[in-house]
Formats: sequence, structure tokens, C-alpha cells
Amino acid sequence: MDTLRRAARRAVGTRQTLRAVERGRALAVFVARDAEAHVVRHLLGLCRQRGVPVHEVDSMSVLGRTCGVEVGAASAAILAEDGGLDPGAPAARRPGGAT
Repeated sequence: MDTLRRAARRAVGTRQTLRAVERGRALAVFVARDAEAHVVRHLLGLCRQRGVPVHEVDSMSVLGRTCGVEVGAASAAILAEDGGLDPGAPAARRPGGAT
């Protein structure tokens, strides 16, 4: 958790965390134990598929506070400093790609 707290770049919330994993930017993902399964199911599967380590956190409120937000968070991620993108991502999702 200290690593997440000190991270220069992070994603907070399942939508942002999922995007970070899809784009190859997530170095590690944190998921709250009390998050609803249907909210984090796809994220956890994608992390397994991409080899992104997943760490469990006691609760959504603890995860939210750790990330500096006033509400709970189901998930969060530490992001790569360089914003590295997955070379296998579709061109439309890469900067400068066709839309």
C-alpha cells in the first residue's frame, strides 16, 4: 500500500484501472476485498491474461483514502512513469493512430 501511496502516477477506480491495464500502462493493480465481484471480474481476468500483479486491500474505503480520494475505490493501479503503451493495442487507441 505504501508503494501505491507514493506512486507518482496512478489510476483510481475500476474504469481508469481497466483502461491502464488494456493500454499496458499498469505496473500493479490493487483491488478492495469488499468490491462487488461483477465490478472487478473483467479487470481481474485481464490482469491474469496480461501478467499484471494484483494485490488485495482490506476495503474500498482504505483503498480510496490511500489514493487520496474521499470516497471508496474498488480498484487502483500504479502506472508506468513513461506512459508506455501496449504495442499490440489497436492503432485507434494509440496516440497518433487513426480514429
